[in-house]
Amino acid sequence: MTGRGLGLLVAGTTSDAGKSVVAAGIGRWLVRQGVRVAPFKAQNMSLNSFVTRDGAEIGRAQAMQAQACRVEPSALMNPVLLKPGGERSSQVVLMGKPVGEMSARGYHGGRQEQLLGTVLECLAELRRSYDVVVCEGAGSPAEINLRRTDIVNMGIARNARLPVLVVGDIDRGGVFASFFGTVALLSAADQALVAGFLVNKFRGDVSLLEPGLDMLKGLTGRATYGVLPFRHGLGIDEEDGLRVSLRGTVRESVVAPPVGADVLRVAVCAVPLMSNFTDVDALAAEPGVVVRFVDRPEELADADLVVVPGTRGTVRALAWLRERGLADSLVRRAADGLPVLGVCGGFQMLGTHVQDDVESRLGGVDGLGLLPVRVRFAAEKTLARPVGQALGERVEGYEIHHGVAEVDGGSPFLRDGDGNPLDGCRVGHTWGTHWHGSLESDGFRRAFLREVAAAAGRRFVPAPGTTFAALREEQLDRLGDLIEQHADTDALWRLIESGAPQGLPFIPPGAPV
Repeated sequence: MTGRGLGLLVAGTTSDAGKSVVAAGIGRWLVRQGVRVAPFKAQNMSLNSFVTRDGAEIGRAQAMQAQACRVEPSALMNPVLLKPGGERSSQVVLMGKPVGEMSARGYHGGRQEQLLGTVLECLAELRRSYDVVVCEGAGSPAEINLRRTDIVNMGIARNARLPVLVVGDIDRGGVFASFFGTVALLSAADQALVAGFLVNKFRGDVSLLEPGLDMLKGLTGRATYGVLPFRHGLGIDEEDGLRVSLRGTVRESVVAPPVGADVLRVAVCAVPLMSNFTDVDALAAEPGVVVRFVDRPEELADADLVVVPGTRGTVRALAWLRERGLADSLVRRAADGLPVLGVCGGFQMLGTHVQDDVESRLGGVDGLGLLPVRVRFAAEKTLARPVGQALGERVEGYEIHHGVAEVDGGSPFLRDGDGNPLDGCRVGHTWGTHWHGSLESDGFRRAFLREVAAAAGRRFVPAPGTTFAALREEQLDRLGDLIEQHADTDALWRLIESGAPQGLPFIPPGAPV
């Protein structure tokens, strides 16, 4: 397969239909065929983000898709990132840098249209550099209330002349109605770009589905490009779901047997506006480690380690911990010498004081007082890919935060190669760091878990052969296998190669079945 500047838009009937993983799977399938391929999502709304090597913040899903395509992530792949800060406002990150907070009304009322030129330029640059660009839509292309300002679904497809593949989650039910309704609600010009459908998360005998697929083609004039079976543990680095990616589900992990005599139980406080909860994926990847997201103090009782994760609302999350009674439980744990880890916003909450005139603009509030750290929110966001050492092991991570920590006591958590303090703080068995992704460093993760097990009195032994990067590659290969084995790849390639469909029959908006 060879080409230059080809493209495909993977849209979905709903959020969480599986667009991200399908796009990643198509990317991995294509790169296996020798195609130079890149991911693209014009606009992403997510609290799971990543930092590129040149210091740009993009959606974590696009970083995962870049890995699936075996290319280095770039701001070109996600030019607009929206990070919710509440019910009605988001931080707008443009080309990897924050440009301010904006309400949903303000964004859709004009700013979004202004960004269309930027996203089209980014897509054009990627198409000049790669054989194929696999684009991902957002939500549903049939959000007709937002069509006028759309820059991520049919707006980008029509401007860039991209064929559109619509993914539907059959596990939710109603997939045929969703496919038909999605196309029927589009204008004739948008409908003409919709090439066909892809059924996702199917359980059972595909032959029982085939009559419905034939009827769907008769009703819409469009074929189904494959039926992907339901597979556990494929929701890697998602935007919407709260799940442990490599082995887990929403509230508990599918655990491989432990190496030692005991399992290790990790409770993650599900704070409001939780960000980069993918940090705990590396813990869930360890045999014998059970990871759960919790929101009640009694759920901490049997935990060997409690993680307070990152959040886009540190002050709001602090209030939530106190209202729920989790704050008192964390204080008691620390006093008893039981392990607690705070990451980014979680680290900030473990300190003595938070001065926030930037994020919440609520001024100064008391932290939990578990670490001798005062945090001041700066207007400029720290975006970095640091490297250091901790517990005698090399550590890599990435930083995404406005908070600046002033440490006055304890021990540094992370140091540079010369032993100088780099980040974080430790007091007893309470640790805090601004670094996301540090637990993906295998040697450090194992050393950290050995300390946690010793403090918790568990006979837990980290598996010496667990390599997070290798597990992630295996998972991405599973996505590629899913496309290769269950999609009509010949038809899919013909669609990519031919470009936007021409002359497909369309369903008049509001047409009866």
